[in-house]
Amino acid sequence: MSELQAVDANISTAAPADDLEAPPKSLWRQLEPTVLGVGSIVALLALWEALPYLVTFAPGTKLFFTTPSQIAGTLWTMFATGTIWAPLSVSASGFALGLGLAIVVGLPLGVLIGRSPTLNAMLDPFITAFNATPRLVFLPLVLLWFGLGLWSKVVIVFIGALFPLLINTYEGVRNSDKLLINVVRSFGAKEWDIARLVVVPNAMPYIVAGLRLAIGRAVLGVVVAEFFGSEDGLGVMMVQAAGQYKVAVVFAGLIVFAGLSLVMTGLVQLLEQRLTRWRPQHAAEY
Repeated sequence: MSELQAVDANISTAAPADDLEAPPKSLWRQLEPTVLGVGSIVALLALWEALPYLVTFAPGTKLFFTTPSQIAGTLWTMFATGTIWAPLSVSASGFALGLGLAIVVGLPLGVLIGRSPTLNAMLDPFITAFNATPRLVFLPLVLLWFGLGLWSKVVIVFIGALFPLLINTYEGVRNSDKLLINVVRSFGAKEWDIARLVVVPNAMPYIVAGLRLAIGRAVLGVVVAEFFGSEDGLGVMMVQAAGQYKVAVVFAGLIVFAGLSLVMTGLVQLLEQRLTRWRPQHAAEY
């Protein structure tokens, strides 16, 4: 047998690279991120709780200070008595409607602009100008046109959440695999089939990143709208509590807004894992 035949025989009998599994991680390596994250939070809360015993505050300063235990008690009381449900439902309604409209408009428009040079040339100046403009600039006009009710809040949330989602979707579409698009087109696929089978799946990481940014901007939009131009909502409750020096209530509202962002971001991550299962897995981290 020649040397070349021997090499071919060795290659054919060798195990494929895909069958080689990475060595299992130790228990500490698996739990390390969770332990470090939870540990840092617990350490910060413990230091915060002990701060009044370590530092002597002036009588006037105590009025503006609270502790995690007081915040937890206030939050529990608000949920138990039901005083938080009405403002929370108002804020959640504005958040959901504004973010939903941003998704309905931003995703298809991002795909269309990414696939159409004509639409891109027509709309790019407007998108760039509006995206570069601070969202607070629109607040007086929105309040003037839509009043102090729910719809002014929805519009502010929509404006804040639209552009991150739109721009990320556009970038994802523009970075789709051109060779794969040409292959699918050569088999007679229409533009709708190309977008559905190639463009949108390839752009999914960009879309998910845009959704994460949009969620943060949407929560910010709710807070801004309720701080400066609303009659009801969680932000209004926080402003009223701040005016009465109820610092624990202000922190309770802040925690609720942060929890809303975390829950929505977690749902987006679950959606990303479900929609990107077809992608090849990367090698394990060392």
